[in-house]
Amino acid sequence: MPWVTGSTVAVDPLFRLVRRGNEYEFDDPTSWPVCQGECREDRSSLMSNSREHTPTTLRIATRGSQLARLQTDRVASILEAAHPGLRCEIVVVSTQGDRDKQTPLAILGGQGVFAKELQQAVLRGEADCAVHSVKDLTSEMPAGLTLAAILDRADPRDVLISRHPGGLAGLPTGARVGTSSRRRVAELRLARPDLVAVELRGNVDSRIRKVLDDPEAGYDAAILAAAGVERMERGDTISEYLDVDRFIPAPGQGALGVDCRSDDRATRALLETIADSTTTIEVEAERTFLRVCGGGCRSPLAAYAQADAGIVRMWAMYADESLDRIATTEDEDDMEDANSLATRLATTLRERVEA
Repeated sequence: MPWVTGSTVAVDPLFRLVRRGNEYEFDDPTSWPVCQGECREDRSSLMSNSREHTPTTLRIATRGSQLARLQTDRVASILEAAHPGLRCEIVVVSTQGDRDKQTPLAILGGQGVFAKELQQAVLRGEADCAVHSVKDLTSEMPAGLTLAAILDRADPRDVLISRHPGGLAGLPTGARVGTSSRRRVAELRLARPDLVAVELRGNVDSRIRKVLDDPEAGYDAAILAAAGVERMERGDTISEYLDVDRFIPAPGQGALGVDCRSDDRATRALLETIADSTTTIEVEAERTFLRVCGGGCRSPLAAYAQADAGIVRMWAMYADESLDRIATTEDEDDMEDANSLATRLATTLRERVEA
């Protein structure tokens, strides 16, 4: 069973698990209201009628990786605790980014490569909503979908996993640092231009193993998101937490988001009850920065907003595609002007880099 073994779903890219307390089991496919036989071909009535009443069952789409399932389980637990009587069903969708672990993400499609197939499942009516790492979402939501809830954020920082003592400063000249993120490549170039960035893909555990347990893989270190490492309970492998003023996180890093169909008012209302207001302000500002910089462009960028006591402070980075010009900045403004702050910083950095 893929859920128990952690193996990849290879035959059918979509299957359903029913959550029973803390355990999951396969649902009987003949009971599915959509997704089977002729029902797969005829979704017009489903898509044209939004749900008006609070649902008792919520079908949540997720990627098949262990980390994605842990994150989705957390969302399901929060929803069921907030709404007694609600039952969450998990719909596991195999994404292109999970199936192809060799091709660099920039070639696969970059932003959105882990989210697109989940969102298509929701639009087709195969799930009511989908859980994402917000950093995986494109700057604009697909037509017919809305980002209904952004939950409280885990640690947004990047971390270093290293075979050498002393953190980033302890890496020898020429050390090979694994990452699949062009943002991290740009920031590594600013922090330690003497190091060599090397493509490294895979789930959290496999990337950690390649650094710490497989000398023949050729990695001295790797940079990962703190949130993923901690959610996988691998915090003991962290060599250093990288400060946000040097390694500015990706927009939305550390935050979970749940999207649903725009016309599904009942599901939207359900999801909005678990949103975190402060994180929503921060992440929306970061996503505003992403939109103003061009959203799906290949230019590396970073944005992190921190709101406190009515003030929001933002750190941002933007680079050209070749990484020849990299610019960073930071500033603050009133919380109600967070999106204006993001727009101003994005405009300033683009002018500096593209001039």
